[in-house]
Amino acid sequence: MTERGPDFSRSGRNKNRKRSSIMLNSLIGVVVLLIIIVAATIFLGNEDDEQMADEELITTDGADIQSEETDNPVIEDEPAIEEDDFEAEDSTSESFSGEASGETEASTPKQEAEVDVEAEVEKEDEPESGGSVTYLTSDDDIIAETIISAAWKPIGTTQSGEHASQYDGKSVDWVEKQQALAYATGLPQESMLFLKIKNGGDPQKSIGIVSSRDKEEKYRVYLEWVDGEGWKPVKMDVLKTLDFEY
Repeated sequence: MTERGPDFSRSGRNKNRKRSSIMLNSLIGVVVLLIIIVAATIFLGNEDDEQMADEELITTDGADIQSEETDNPVIEDEPAIEEDDFEAEDSTSESFSGEASGETEASTPKQEAEVDVEAEVEKEDEPESGGSVTYLTSDDDIIAETIISAAWKPIGTTQSGEHASQYDGKSVDWVEKQQALAYATGLPQESMLFLKIKNGGDPQKSIGIVSSRDKEEKYRVYLEWVDGEGWKPVKMDVLKTLDFEY
């Protein structure tokens, strides 16, 4: 039996060379792959660090800007006033001035007329019942004001025939005078004080001085007789005092 020695032939050498080349190429490929992996890791790591640094810088800058805005608030400039605005304001001022002047000029003749009137008219009312009520001031020491109402009507009468004014304190004519005084003053007849009822300077005229029971309300009423209709109030003085000759 023949023993076989090592194969040092050309074919053997080629096989060994191919195996060495394959192993060497594989090792080179592994080394290159490792280099690529390491390089990629380093590059990506640097990008992450730069991005984090940029974000921190932006956050810090934003906080600084916000702090500056808080410490130093911005005052917006007021819009410029155009010439048209001034013209509108001038026109409005002239309008108000004209209205005020018109009111003054309109009221002046009225005031001058009131100075010429001896009894100045303070105001006139028109009650719902109809007719105006005129209030006159007075310089008399005992009169607060004088009232004349167009709404006053004759109170009616039960008398017939030719009228004769009576001051006897009991006749129908006397009682109707009291009713007319209560009607003019608005005081309840049963609680009024009839201090004086007297002739008014004419057979068909009378004057009554009356007050409330506590004498807080005091009046002097002028009456006139209307045939067939009774006594009618024509004027009433609101009195300041009862301390005068009735």
